Amino acid sequence: MSRNWVAVASAEHVRVGRSRGFMQVCHGKAAPLERMRAGDGFAFYSPRMSYPDGEPLQAFTAIGRIRNGTVYQAAGGDPAGPFRLDVDYFPAQPAPVRPLIEELTFIRSKTHWGAAFRFGLVRVPREDFATIATAMGRDAAVDFT
Repeated sequence: MSRNWVAVASAEHVRVGRSRGFMQVCHGKAAPLERMRAGDGFAFYSPRMSYPDGEPLQAFTAIGRIRNGTVYQAAGGDPAGPFRLDVDYFPAQPAPVRPLIEELTFIRSKTHWGAAFRFGLVRVPREDFATIATAMGRDAAVDFT
């Protein structure tokens, strides 16, 4: 059974990953990606347009599915290079998080809702993921079954 995740990255980092068909999280660490499996759904939440001091955005900016679940290190010879997963992104519209806060159960504190995203990758219930997908113009029942 597939699982669903929310990853955190700036909109600019998400754009680069979309253009190349990969995702990376938590500043390129492997361990968070190793929790994900082929077929899992994911959505990116972007607190800012660019990292670290870009304009605030606070929106879900991409959604897709993990392709094969094989974590690999980016080419280039840098031993500290980022780890990545190949993914398939779906066409979607950005969705501001604020209108969804009350409905999303993984956001426990509705006052301090940003804390839900602090670890960079969080597993979310199917119902929450469906809410995010719908807000982004996707049908979770079709895309993530």
